[in-house]
Amino acid sequence: MKIPTNLKHKPVIVVENYENVDGRYAYNTDAKGLSLGLAQWNDRGKVDISAKVWRYTGEKWSRQSEELPLHRVLDLAILVCRTKQHFQEAYRYEKLFNTEKPVIDRVGLQGDAMTVAVCTDNEKIEEDIKLFSQALSNDDELISERLRPLARILKEMGY
Repeated sequence: MKIPTNLKHKPVIVVENYENVDGRYAYNTDAKGLSLGLAQWNDRGKVDISAKVWRYTGEKWSRQSEELPLHRVLDLAILVCRTKQHFQEAYRYEKLFNTEKPVIDRVGLQGDAMTVAVCTDNEKIEEDIKLFSQALSNDDELISERLRPLARILKEMGY
């Protein structure tokens, strides 16, 4: 299915077969495509690039299609990686995290740091973190299958 080019987000680089590779939803998803392009929120003279997940309801392009600035896409990738890294060692803690120190990491960005932490404000965190850990474990093959090429590409780019 072709990604629309007549909407406010202007696709430049596209993945039009995303529905075939959308993790466990492959071949049965409304996420039909991905694109990198000119952001819909661009003002005259100011151009930002965004990433977009294109959803199609079967009848029309969905308003639930998501558009994110590239730095947020990368911040999410950092969060996924740091989370996966935490859960590789989480078994060492009775509650899958250090209750005395719920901050997992502070990732330096732009002169400050993005704090990655367990959400202790969640009243059901002890139950939810176990469910999260199991789901992360169940999806390990899907996630790792994507992290390997990401690591390879980053290495090829000199990172």
